[in-house]
Amino acid sequence: MIVFGTVTVPSVSTNSKPRVTIDHVARAVGVSRQTVSRAINNKSEIDPGTRQRILDAARAMGYRPSRFARGLVRQHLITVGLVIADVLNPFFPEVTAGVLEAAEHRGWQVVVYTTNSDHRKELEVVDLLIEQVDVGVAFLLHQDAIVKAAGAGLPFILLDKGDRAPEVPGVRIDFESGVRQGLEHLLDRGHRRIAMIDDVTYLSVVGPDPRREVYLKVMAERGLPVDAGWIQPAHNSVEGGAEAMGRLLAARPDVTAVFAYNDVIAIGAQRRAAELGLRIPRDCAFLGFDGLTVGELVEPPLTTLHIDKRRLGEIAVEQAALLLGGPEERVAEDAVIRPELVVRGST
Repeated sequence: MIVFGTVTVPSVSTNSKPRVTIDHVARAVGVSRQTVSRAINNKSEIDPGTRQRILDAARAMGYRPSRFARGLVRQHLITVGLVIADVLNPFFPEVTAGVLEAAEHRGWQVVVYTTNSDHRKELEVVDLLIEQVDVGVAFLLHQDAIVKAAGAGLPFILLDKGDRAPEVPGVRIDFESGVRQGLEHLLDRGHRRIAMIDDVTYLSVVGPDPRREVYLKVMAERGLPVDAGWIQPAHNSVEGGAEAMGRLLAARPDVTAVFAYNDVIAIGAQRRAAELGLRIPRDCAFLGFDGLTVGELVEPPLTTLHIDKRRLGEIAVEQAALLLGGPEERVAEDAVIRPELVVRGST
């Protein structure tokens, strides 16, 4: 079962009594929000005496669960909250498919939330997860949203974890091996003036992306110094890639290959190069990252570093099952997805 969740900010009337929330009940009883949620939803693994104290306090305080949450609750049914950045980004539907398939195999239901990587929305979604689901599988960009979820006692798995939040289990993409495969391929093709188009959102929120760090490392190892002009930021879209490619060619018209943060940006950059009269790959080669199906449909087809996105979602649910089955120590290590180079016509 899949339910799509939305984040809304309700209007507040100055004449109405403030609504009692799950936070108020948790503070009154001295337990976590997740414990209150489990008590109200009649979930297992909670002491009967604690459950009764919570229910008595909730009744006395006038707490009423949201209609949305009540509609999801079934006794003994596990609800997974899946948080993705953008449902229109072709990367996330494949991850979602993996989560849904693995959850259905276990008889779980999935609630999907989208954030567009917006700071406020990520924090709001974490509040909803804590109140409405049993375990979260989340792509969260902002560190305080991750800390908030972990601090509330919500079991959750972090997608595309990288080196962030060591205390939170997650699925890590091996960017080191992936980027090296791609750049070695371009170098073997004789390219020495290799530029990069980065994601401006990740750069501004988290900092330098692992792809960028490996790119700089490999170029330095090969004695090919690059400066800021070789790396252009882009909005995470086809249009963003095209705009960045225009700036790149203005700054470095002698570039012969472009490595992009992902396939969507690479496709935009490649299209802009073709519009400007460059022959691909003869004048300029293009390398993407993600392995989206849409990369096969452009002309020439895009060379990419393929991530098994469906498997990424499946592994996240497997880790969630371990968290729900016992202490968090049972998830000893992060799972790792290794990208594989897929060579097509753009290189």
